[in-house]
Amino acid sequence: MRSYRIGSILLSATLLLACGERTSEESTAPRTAFETGVFGWVDEARLRQADENPENWYTNGRDWHGTYHSPLQHINQSNIAELGYAWSYELGTKRGQQATPIVVDGVMYAVGNWGRVYALDAATGGRLWTFTPEVDGQYARYACCDVVQRGLQIWQGKVYAGATDGYLHALDARTGDLIWRADTLPAEARQQNMPYTSSGSPQIAGDVVVIGNGGADLGVRGFVSAFDIDTGEFAWRFYTVPRNPEQGPQEAPYLEQALATWDPAGSWKQYGGGGTVWDGMAYDPELDLLYIGTGNASPYSYKERSPGGGDNLYLASIIAIKPETGTLAWYFQQIPGENWDYTSTQKFILADIELAGRMRQVIMQAPKNGFFYVLDRATGEFLSAKPFVPLNWTKGLDAKGRPIPSPQADYTTGPKLVFPSIAGGHNWQPMSRDPRTGMVYIPTYEEGAVMVDSSDRPIGFVPGQFTLYSIAPDEYDSEEVKANLGPLPPFEELAKNAPAATEWHTTLKAIDPLSGEIVWQDRDRQFMSAGVLTTAGNLVFNGRADGTLRVFAAGTGELLKSIDTGSSIMAAPMSYAVGEKQYVAVMTGYGGGGGFAFPEHTAAYRYGNRNRILVFSLGGGATPKPEPVDHAPIPEPISWSASAAEIEQGRRLYFKHCAACHHFGPGLVPDLRRMTPQMHEIFNAVVLEGLLAPNGMGRFDDLLSATDVRAIQSYVIDQARTAAGEAADAAHSVGPR
Repeated sequence: MRSYRIGSILLSATLLLACGERTSEESTAPRTAFETGVFGWVDEARLRQADENPENWYTNGRDWHGTYHSPLQHINQSNIAELGYAWSYELGTKRGQQATPIVVDGVMYAVGNWGRVYALDAATGGRLWTFTPEVDGQYARYACCDVVQRGLQIWQGKVYAGATDGYLHALDARTGDLIWRADTLPAEARQQNMPYTSSGSPQIAGDVVVIGNGGADLGVRGFVSAFDIDTGEFAWRFYTVPRNPEQGPQEAPYLEQALATWDPAGSWKQYGGGGTVWDGMAYDPELDLLYIGTGNASPYSYKERSPGGGDNLYLASIIAIKPETGTLAWYFQQIPGENWDYTSTQKFILADIELAGRMRQVIMQAPKNGFFYVLDRATGEFLSAKPFVPLNWTKGLDAKGRPIPSPQADYTTGPKLVFPSIAGGHNWQPMSRDPRTGMVYIPTYEEGAVMVDSSDRPIGFVPGQFTLYSIAPDEYDSEEVKANLGPLPPFEELAKNAPAATEWHTTLKAIDPLSGEIVWQDRDRQFMSAGVLTTAGNLVFNGRADGTLRVFAAGTGELLKSIDTGSSIMAAPMSYAVGEKQYVAVMTGYGGGGGFAFPEHTAAYRYGNRNRILVFSLGGGATPKPEPVDHAPIPEPISWSASAAEIEQGRRLYFKHCAACHHFGPGLVPDLRRMTPQMHEIFNAVVLEGLLAPNGMGRFDDLLSATDVRAIQSYVIDQARTAAGEAADAAHSVGPR
């Protein structure tokens, strides 16, 4: 078991006395950090008493169970109509925001883009301090889903936050001063510039702070690293997949077990195998177990990665680790031979529930694959799994939770319409469990995608996609798809035996986690879903990309309130109190995971993507909106000469290396059709020399030549001419008659 530090215990006791003891004349309201002088004090004792201190939101999910549920009920179903704007804070960035703030004793702590940290007065929004890490902008190129962070941790006076380039920072909770900085990547990964990034929240587990990484989409090996909470000294590293046996023996016995499940002739040795832990982690202080969720394969295709078969441990798994030693306690693999970018990295909820007349300590997860899993969190025993979205990647699960293969999902034998899409039935957006209703509220995606093996298609290998080309149904007949893939079967043929695929939806669902019954749902055609908050006021809060914060009755799903904020919302809201006043807060900003372009229905399209923390309370007013954006026509580009063959070559290169971020139209990063003459002059230096790497535009000289860059530039200019011409024609067509 973990050790306890005497100083920590004494400080914890001092804080509890300061916060808890009152004379009869004193207010019974909890004292803030400004009164006690103790900032950021969270420890095991306080976590265990989280429900007795509902004014605080101690962790990303409020408590160690990860419920995203607040016991506060000052704001409730009877007075929700009075909820309005209280205050806001400008983060100074314009990217995706996916984290939930933490509030401890009247101080709000939040993490934003790149790993920036903000400390605010939770009652007023007044800034206490900010921390901006020194980040190598080259790593933005490796971030599949924007330079986001999904959370931070507060522990015993310190703030722990990761940064995009793989460094972990420990800060003084009072001042924001840097206490220590640790490199979370192995030395060889840093030396070889491997495409790792860090976006998930750190996790406190006993005497260590643990953090994972992303990068499986570009070819890396997954792991989590642990560091001493006080000194930042490296403690241990737990790898999620075996290493190439040609590099030497495995680091631990559990990896030797895993190695037998990977074909030594497969391409996984070249691409690292994947299994990165880029989000979901949890810690049970009673069982002293750390839980991690592992990610997708690298490369995606099972037949390419491991042609001889095998389960490919420990991809797409929930793993329990003993945090004192970093050793394996148990594992449950959700998808042996993972093949569809179905990660198991989604957040966990820990609960004690009655099952078959017996109380069980369980861990629950709704991963990408569309099943809601309930496992015994002490042993990993499979208890149940119910589908929560339409799916056809498997015929079902056997009694032990192992998927039964479905030929409908084997895209290596020909294009297939597979459900869910690679976005998953549920992604990183936090779900919430209300202990009063017993229901779990999940932000889901109801969509499929046509999956095609691109290895023998015109587009070939695509960085970040390998040889799996995924097509949304409404894009299936587009000219771009035809050019990239060549002839495809009629969509109607693929859809014959698949779930309905006419259009995609995001749906907030209230689900009984054991029966799988959908008690109520709110279905809408939004591209990006958002995280969920529930409160004891019988309320469910859920933001949307269109800028509305919607509030539902927890039991029935009745829409009670909709606040138009003017800012796209993807993160999960949270709730806290200062004195007798309850607040609801949410970070705003659109982006990541396919969200680099701003669809027209989004607030980001209409008002831009200024990142804010918005806070609401009873008696508040209307939320101030940013100024509307003027989407001017594409200007006539510079004079440029290029052949049709060069433009076509540029199109293919643009799709492979640029289009994932640089969409044509309003979005997170510039529309290259709008480049100025000055930018065209330095375009080569930007792409090949990293001239704008400090801004996040990394260099690509490892993949592209000067000839390639000219071809890309030719294609961009050709597209700008087309757009400018179409705009001119449209202007003439609506002129006076």
